[in-house]
Amino acid sequence: MHRSEASIGVPNHPGTLLSLLGTDEEVVAFFAGVADLDATNSADYLLEDGVRLASGAQLEQFARAGSGDAFCFVGEGCEERPVVYISLDGAAGPLALGLPELVCLCLVAPWWRDAPGRTVGELQGVAGEYREDVPDLDQRRDRAARALGIDPAGLPSEATVLARIAELSRGPVAEACLVVGLEGEPLDPLFDATHK
Repeated sequence: MHRSEASIGVPNHPGTLLSLLGTDEEVVAFFAGVADLDATNSADYLLEDGVRLASGAQLEQFARAGSGDAFCFVGEGCEERPVVYISLDGAAGPLALGLPELVCLCLVAPWWRDAPGRTVGELQGVAGEYREDVPDLDQRRDRAARALGIDPAGLPSEATVLARIAELSRGPVAEACLVVGLEGEPLDPLFDATHK
């Protein structure tokens, strides 16, 4: 698995990003309040019984959305592990190859959950609506990025991070990150892998 352009500019100091996501005031304000990724009590998060990876590899929840959906690391290691998102609605899929890439996704397109099945024009509308709801989005993003040691000017474009999610939803990464439920049936994919 290769590194993405989306992780450029994100410091790679094992263990530090996750810690900052749960403790730094500016970072928590953006990620929990704007991007809906709460890592403040990661030790308290538990996946639903029976939810696991089809491969048998480790699935470790490290954050959650306000809805209770889970952000999980795949396999063994530190923050470089693939990240999957598991919704309570029965969908799951890879979002990033490592926490730095997920951080970029959330900084650039905190509304990514609304991306599946939408055209580029529709996504621009979603992004516009999100900005109307959070008028200080850019300022909050920039403060969080700087607190993480990231230059906001070096962040990738929305198109880049969304293309990366689509790329990860196909091929070997999606296969390695296949999540199954209690009955052993695969959960629905987060993104339609048939459209490129």
